[in-house]
Amino acid sequence: MAATEAKPFPLEVNGARGEVGLWVDKVPLVIAAELGGLSRVSTRLECKSLADLFVRLSGVEVAATVAAIDCLTVRGDKLAAIDALKLKHFTACAAAFSAALSHHFDGDEGNAEAAAEAAT
Repeated sequence: MAATEAKPFPLEVNGARGEVGLWVDKVPLVIAAELGGLSRVSTRLECKSLADLFVRLSGVEVAATVAAIDCLTVRGDKLAAIDALKLKHFTACAAAFSAALSHHFDGDEGNAEAAAEAAT
């Protein structure tokens, strides 16, 4: 088993916003599964459903992985990451995409207190 490579610094992510850190080789990225980005990935891949999009991202299909890095990156050099991308990075990509997508399915009902205050 290969030793885990130490990264030069930890990525700062806003977990409340659904951000997830992803290292592609030595390129740090922060991704988030925002609906606009997911829509661009889905359109680019011609997905017919959310289930299709999820399977393609979590299964790290090559085109889906490149599209997701391009469309879901909110911080970092996505072009450098795509250029550095190798098959050995796909496990980390799958984990990051799944973690980002899970923020949409975690059952969180939002900030009910703020919503009630805004309604008054």
